[in-house]
Amino acid sequence: MSITLDSKIPEGPLADKWGNYIASQKLVNPANKRKFKIIVVGTGLAGASASATLAELGYQVEAFTFHDSPRRAHSIAAQGGINAAKNYQGDGDSVHRLFYDTVKGGDFRGREANTYRLAEVSVNIIDQMVAQGVPFAREYGGMLANRSFGGAQVSRTFYARGQTGQQLLIGAYQQMSRQVGLGNIKLWNRVEMVDVVNVDGQCAGIVTRDLLTGTFESHSAHAVVLATGGYGNVFYLSTNAMNCNASAAWRAHRRGAAFANPCYTQIHPTCIPQADDFQSKLTLMSESLRNDGRIWVPKDPDETRRAREVPEDERDYYLERIYPSFGNLAPRDVASRAAKRAVDNGQGVGPLKNGVYLDFSAAIERLGLEVVWERYSNLFEMYERITGEDPREMPMRIYPASHYTMGGLWVDYELQTTVPGLFCAGEANFSDHGANRLGASALMQGLSDGYFVLPYTIAPYLSELLNKPVPDASHEAFSAAEAEAKTRFEGYLSIGGTRTPDHFHRELGRIIWDYCGMERTEQGLEKALSEIPALHEEFRKDLRVTGDGNSINQTLEKAGRIDDFFELGMLMCRDALTREESAGGHFRAEHQTDEGEALRDDENFAHVAAWEWSGDPMAPVRHEEPLEYEVVHFATRSYK
Repeated sequence: MSITLDSKIPEGPLADKWGNYIASQKLVNPANKRKFKIIVVGTGLAGASASATLAELGYQVEAFTFHDSPRRAHSIAAQGGINAAKNYQGDGDSVHRLFYDTVKGGDFRGREANTYRLAEVSVNIIDQMVAQGVPFAREYGGMLANRSFGGAQVSRTFYARGQTGQQLLIGAYQQMSRQVGLGNIKLWNRVEMVDVVNVDGQCAGIVTRDLLTGTFESHSAHAVVLATGGYGNVFYLSTNAMNCNASAAWRAHRRGAAFANPCYTQIHPTCIPQADDFQSKLTLMSESLRNDGRIWVPKDPDETRRAREVPEDERDYYLERIYPSFGNLAPRDVASRAAKRAVDNGQGVGPLKNGVYLDFSAAIERLGLEVVWERYSNLFEMYERITGEDPREMPMRIYPASHYTMGGLWVDYELQTTVPGLFCAGEANFSDHGANRLGASALMQGLSDGYFVLPYTIAPYLSELLNKPVPDASHEAFSAAEAEAKTRFEGYLSIGGTRTPDHFHRELGRIIWDYCGMERTEQGLEKALSEIPALHEEFRKDLRVTGDGNSINQTLEKAGRIDDFFELGMLMCRDALTREESAGGHFRAEHQTDEGEALRDDENFAHVAAWEWSGDPMAPVRHEEPLEYEVVHFATRSYK
């Protein structure tokens, strides 16, 4: 199928677009809402909030999660906070400032209208979550507390200790559970979506596999919402939960949904460095730690003394030196590349010389240990459990790691993909962050999409289907998709090779990290595009999946997900190769300033690259959506 990119951005001044859209959209009246069924895949912040709100409005909702409980969604791992333009600190924040910081932080590669809407509805999110009982931190007088995150010069981040994602997800989950109890949501646990089904060019439902029994089943609906998160685990080593994957989005892509900007991946600057070659998971240390922690490396690459023994004048506080206006709160892409430069220069610290210091001694001296401990105790305890080192006594060791993906399924202003009836919310779509996401904005986007955007934007599509017949699961398209999925999984079991899925995942991740990670080059990307298909072919011939397909089999689950990662990895490298510029998290070494900063090419690449599946993962079709700014003007990012 040939796709058309129509962003459906409303008319009018930027600040009025969302209000105009709500005022003029087609509606579905309360009695008619009961006639429509909506499938929501994923139960993290975007999925749980969308399910709860759509059910509250009166729609029939079926929600799917491959976890045993929606509360195990990866949203629960978010630590530091959630942004909102409340200006409780009176420090000059506003909807416009949050909007501009987000566009600038994304290196002017995000869609302006979507980003403004995100900033606009951010103020509602906090009120919603407080009403649900989320225990945000408060000042002594009772007002909600704020702290700062990277890329901003105001304090707009609301937080619940170092467990913000967990508390927000509990809030969304309890609202979802209420609707489950009322019979408005049917919840499917331990069930994984393995394909999307289209009938006559419209999304008609999904095919799932029961992870306990291996049973394949078709589910039809008037609309499908994918809220399945990002694809950071393509790197193998990442801060994502081990089960996080891209299969739902990738299967939708193979069925006609364009995939936008896959090369825009975020490397988080504050993660615990890799300890050995056998490690399978990296651990995030919240960006909130950069409020009080100072990042430094020894000036002498041959330094062997303990951190506390290195005098101040022999330390390089490189972020404070290079970016004095923002200091340790420079945006994530900027801070990550600076750490990489320091380590590449031989100034790394730790047993493997693969980290930099995050030091709290100055904050402890200034504020007192009790205050610092109150702010970060759970993070300090987590770090000590993993490393055996107490951050109160010696600096943390940190290094960048894969964390978030700004790329995802292309969606229009209504969050609808290029397949009519297939919507996408949260990290799984591309729409709000451009080439780099600011810290504390992921939770904001997930709840914005689920609570305040999708419930409005899904109505115009559904209104056109009122009293019209829609295909059910007995349609031949469902039978064909189900048979195709069965054949695929039987194929993994029948290969009978010698290598586990984890082996291939590790090798694939190494290739993508080396050539499409923090720094990319034309030569490296070309090499990746030769090595990934070769490894994929080896995967198809030498994969070994033990057990059978009729019971719990995590090896089989991994095989399907890693098969999709191979094809996604090819698209990531192809996208990075064709984007001949540096922007945000996409850093092409050939395109940088004399000072080593990202060098954009606004004349040729001020657009969204949306890729269409052609049937050959090495030959996707590239489409462009021009990025037109009405209020913001292109400028060279500077945090100095």
